[in-house]
Amino acid sequence: MIGYGPRAPQVVWPGGARVAISLVLNYEEGGENSILHGDAQSEAFLSDIAGAQPWPGQRHWNMESIYDYGARAGFWRLHRLFTRRDLPVTIYGVATALARSPEQVKAMKAARWDIASHGLKWVEHKDMPEEVERAQIAEAIRLHAEVVGEPPRGWYTGRCSVNTVRLTAETGALDWISDTYDDDLPYWLEAGERDQLVIPYTLEANDMRFATAPGWVTGQDFGQYLIDSFDTLHAEGGRMFSVGLHCRLIGRPGKLAGLIRFLDHVAAKGGAWFATRSQIADFWAEHHPHRRFECPSRMDRATFVQRYGSIFEHSPWIAERAWGLELGPAHDTAAGLHNALARMFRAASDEERLGVLRAHPDLAGKLAQARRLTAESTSEQSSAGLDALTDQERTTFQTLNGAYVAKHDFPFIIAVRDHTKASILAAFEARIANDTATEFATACRQVERIAEIRLMDLLP
Repeated sequence: MIGYGPRAPQVVWPGGARVAISLVLNYEEGGENSILHGDAQSEAFLSDIAGAQPWPGQRHWNMESIYDYGARAGFWRLHRLFTRRDLPVTIYGVATALARSPEQVKAMKAARWDIASHGLKWVEHKDMPEEVERAQIAEAIRLHAEVVGEPPRGWYTGRCSVNTVRLTAETGALDWISDTYDDDLPYWLEAGERDQLVIPYTLEANDMRFATAPGWVTGQDFGQYLIDSFDTLHAEGGRMFSVGLHCRLIGRPGKLAGLIRFLDHVAAKGGAWFATRSQIADFWAEHHPHRRFECPSRMDRATFVQRYGSIFEHSPWIAERAWGLELGPAHDTAAGLHNALARMFRAASDEERLGVLRAHPDLAGKLAQARRLTAESTSEQSSAGLDALTDQERTTFQTLNGAYVAKHDFPFIIAVRDHTKASILAAFEARIANDTATEFATACRQVERIAEIRLMDLLP
């Protein structure tokens, strides 16, 4: 759930385009459930038949006819539209559908379209055993290469299982996979030793909603939604926009009219880079390569405590307790890990937190003079010039330290990297007059801030 967060890359697409548009045409006709294909039932998904249900053991002539329309008429209507406008297209091609459509494959290749794999068959995978799905992925890649003349660079199952993304990444054969819907930009997924590029897809800027509820009623509905999406992404800049299409759906004349309006709008407004998904993958790999770092959520307890046990001064017990939380990718950033550590500090008893406060050194005190501070404290105090005080300044700090500890029984604590020497002294002189309860709460907040700054040096 973390994604790029506030660290989204500043993307400048080729030609200075503000939006990269990926037109995806799903070619499924001939790969759907059918008794003719050896399946146990007819297809029931994504057609103009309202409330369609699978017919076990029977052919569904109307369903077959609608899928036939996609191959016989819809594909060619779309092929004419895109080639006349010289627009690059990515095909999500079901391997068995491609095998049954040699003329369409020839036309795709002649147009230099990017033909990715859409699995072996256009069927549901959610209940498929892992070993069966793994075998079908391998067979889809083999058959695709046989039919198309080269293996697919990308993959999208669609009707996937919880294992699909992992299994396709594990093949090591794909430049990109798209079985996610979780971002407006590509991102990298670490699959063992492999850095797998993910190019998220869409189910909302998608003509499949002509066959679902709530969905599109007219082509104008679809076209206006695409226009609004493009305009919003154009205003943001540096985003990607996937448009999902199906031959048997958008290939109908009334539906196609909305897509044409969208394409006309983009042509008039400008600022778009129409690209195949493989072109986007090449761009991303070159300009935004993956950089691995050691993730806190993947560390064993000993390593975690060794790395982060000093984030709260001399208090490794906080890291030990935090390791036992539900740590995940959301905690692999400075903000995320700080939240986990701070939770354990806040949940501790007053006596335990007081111990953390007392573990902090005096500012410009005897430990600093004797060079006995932790590396973190040494760096922090020097950042505000506390390692280069005049004799008068040192005397002032020592006097304030003594008075503060005598009154509150713990040292004065402040996140020195947020301050200058002058502002530290001003805060010292102002806070020394507070009651101890107020200072305890203030010091605890400062301890958390110090921890946050230390983590920002270590994690993104």
